[in-house]
Amino acid sequence: MNFERLNPLTGDVASTAVAMQASDIAAVTETAQKGFEAWSEMGPNARRTVLLKAADALAARQADFIDAMANEIGATAGWAGFNVMLATSMLREAASLTTQISGEVIPSDKPGCLAMAVRQPVGVILGIAPWNAPIILGVRAISTALACGNAVILKCSEICPRTHSLIIEALAEAGFPEGTVNYVTNAPADAGEVVGALIDAPQVKRINFTGSTDVGRIIAKRAAEHLKPCLLELGGKAPFVVLEDADLDEAVKAASFGAYMNQGQICMSTERLVVVESVAEAFAAKLAAKVSKMETGDPRENNTPLGAVVDLKTAHKVNELIDDAVSKGASILAGGKADSVLMPATLLGNVTKEMRIYSEESFGPVCAMIIAKDEADAIRIANDSEYGLSASVFTQNTARGLKVAKQIHSGICHVNGATVHDEAQMPFGGVGASGYGRFGGQAGIDQFSELRWITMETEPGHYPI
Repeated sequence: MNFERLNPLTGDVASTAVAMQASDIAAVTETAQKGFEAWSEMGPNARRTVLLKAADALAARQADFIDAMANEIGATAGWAGFNVMLATSMLREAASLTTQISGEVIPSDKPGCLAMAVRQPVGVILGIAPWNAPIILGVRAISTALACGNAVILKCSEICPRTHSLIIEALAEAGFPEGTVNYVTNAPADAGEVVGALIDAPQVKRINFTGSTDVGRIIAKRAAEHLKPCLLELGGKAPFVVLEDADLDEAVKAASFGAYMNQGQICMSTERLVVVESVAEAFAAKLAAKVSKMETGDPRENNTPLGAVVDLKTAHKVNELIDDAVSKGASILAGGKADSVLMPATLLGNVTKEMRIYSEESFGPVCAMIIAKDEADAIRIANDSEYGLSASVFTQNTARGLKVAKQIHSGICHVNGATVHDEAQMPFGGVGASGYGRFGGQAGIDQFSELRWITMETEPGHYPI
């Protein structure tokens, strides 16, 4: 049985995929276990070679990815191309990590005891990836896990099954042992049962999930029943702090990119502009002028910076947030509501805590500007959120910027840079309702390997009994 994903702009069938059921999962996980047994025995340079081939195969499919992302999620060619570029980098970074999975010899108090801390593969890793940055987050869910010698199962998003399956097709060319790389597609109505079966499967040892905080909590609770560790990268409400000594032109460039790239549908998207009142009017004028010129159009035509939001549900939510804010005193500085998935970039001014948009993640092309009295008040507002993924601080005093960055509760903070910033080798993750654990580089090795203490006795033992 199959299910269909419709193009959010045209309503035409964008892709068709197999609607797997919970009863199908046992066979998948058993296959993955056999793949693990073969892949984990391969040496680090052999694994590196395969991962590098996978990177090349992924890059070669750029045109297919651009077409799939435009049709399944309304993404622009620029966003799809960036996804391919960063995902390729992630596979190459993973390849470089195969020889960096090191341990240590620890001095022991016991004479003749050689004590070692050794990292070993875990087993089968379940990666659950979302639709909004599908290639980046699909590859991230499995690349470091593979580098560490694990087998993987990619649980594809029901919203972009074709895009995610293209990742698996690329990896299939690279030469992984049979069963090492697996994927699961399912209809939306079956998601809960399918994911539950995957988490429950005894072969699955760890889970990583990128998506909403509500779903992340459900996954964490299910995994906790089996004492299986999770890596969770969840929602965000990224603050963008503009202090009185900021370079406003630079801040405007970073804010417009961070708030509206991919129609604001990025976990790191700038959702809250926290601006010190002495520069608020000037900053708002400059940003509104830029945002007003950011056009939205059919992503398949590739002639506008913004494409479609993923569905009408998103458009309706953004409209509700705008209506609520305006009814409570906010002003529309640029953009406004829309009756289709082609939503304009929207900037709201005079946002206060009583408004839903102050605290709710919009995940759409709308950004709220909040005025702070001074630096201390800006830090307070930045931290007035359950989320804590990404943040930015703009000031021309770098020492001041670092001091403020240390006081913001987030896993990531950029001084004089956009909230949207990702690199394969960086420790990526959040705090609070944005999740826990870190993807990327050396931090990722810790998440996808088991640290063991192994000793070897080299002298006769002496025991008290």
